Amino acid sequence: MKKKLIMALLTLSIAVMAAGCGDKKSDDSKNDDKKTETSTEDKAVDTNSKGNVVAVDVDDISKYVKLGDYKNLEVTETKQEIGDADVEDYISQQLTYKAEEITEDRPVQENDTVNIDYTGYLDGEAFDGGSATDADLLIGSNSFIEGFESGLIGKSKGEEVTLDLNFPDPYSNNPDLAGKAVQFKVKINTIKAAPELTDEWVKNNTDYKTVDEYKEEIKKSLKENADLNYMSQLKSDLFQKVVENSEIIEYPEKPMSETMEYVKNKIQEQYASPSGMTLDEYWESQSISTEQAEETMTQMAQNILQQSLIVQAIFDAEKVQLSVKDYEAELEKFAADYGFKDAAALESAYSDETMVKANVLWSKACQILQETAKVTDVAPDAQSTGDEGEKTE
Repeated sequence: MKKKLIMALLTLSIAVMAAGCGDKKSDDSKNDDKKTETSTEDKAVDTNSKGNVVAVDVDDISKYVKLGDYKNLEVTETKQEIGDADVEDYISQQLTYKAEEITEDRPVQENDTVNIDYTGYLDGEAFDGGSATDADLLIGSNSFIEGFESGLIGKSKGEEVTLDLNFPDPYSNNPDLAGKAVQFKVKINTIKAAPELTDEWVKNNTDYKTVDEYKEEIKKSLKENADLNYMSQLKSDLFQKVVENSEIIEYPEKPMSETMEYVKNKIQEQYASPSGMTLDEYWESQSISTEQAEETMTQMAQNILQQSLIVQAIFDAEKVQLSVKDYEAELEKFAADYGFKDAAALESAYSDETMVKANVLWSKACQILQETAKVTDVAPDAQSTGDEGEKTE
């Protein structure tokens, strides 16, 4: 647990907001919480002595980072094309979310959602991880081992079913069960069926009037999300190559101190305060020593500052100087790229001004990388993302 926490904290990066808001929400359901106009006072952004907005304020960036190759970078990216099948899959999922318990006396069918209690037995003994109660299962999702879901088709509510099955081999979730013959005893508590997609359902459950209009908007939204995810991944991959090509000589003292303070405040805010603890009490509650805590926070601060140093090195190499007006324009562009109405909406959603600024500048640096990058687009890998061994019980 301690190692997992430390690793989780170390993966915290200042440039995570782009990933966090990487999916524009598909407007497929009625939303009573309508977006409101946000009126906020203009927020001042820190500038250097020349009045420019910078990623890190140092006199000579070359004293701190040796910038590696950043032009003509070669990357291969997966580019997803959205087709009708993607739209149908998405809508089917949305209909499943709206599934309602059936009142008529009929057996389980494909695409039903059943609520079940089940216990798995190996050699007559219940095995670990093979039991659950009040579990929802979509028939046809193939989330359980072969034969489990199909074995429930045709059965009725309240019925108790015995399934004699075999775990796949290999079975990475639990190698001890690979290839083993097991028995599951399953009780069907309820059966829910997804509604039929009709104009009436669309009008009652979305902001659209017809099935055709709904499908058209969903396809548009899915394409926007796919394009956004593609661009986010491209930026991340390009920047990572620059990180790998570059060398941090040393961390400037004042920015390092400020970043360390930022890290401490974020851990206090996100982890310690919700539990009513001080930062020291939080570390102690996780069985992490003072020395380990300091080492972890230092590494986090270095990870964050490394990004800022490389961003600034790219700016200096390209003689990019951002006035406050220039920065505000980049902020508006960043907000639009990630599906926000404007910069005010972005800043309302993400109150951490340090994170917002770092992401905007990071995105600007990545645009520079894209200008000379050699990008090879490939279709999503058609091979299975995981064999039967990756499925749950």
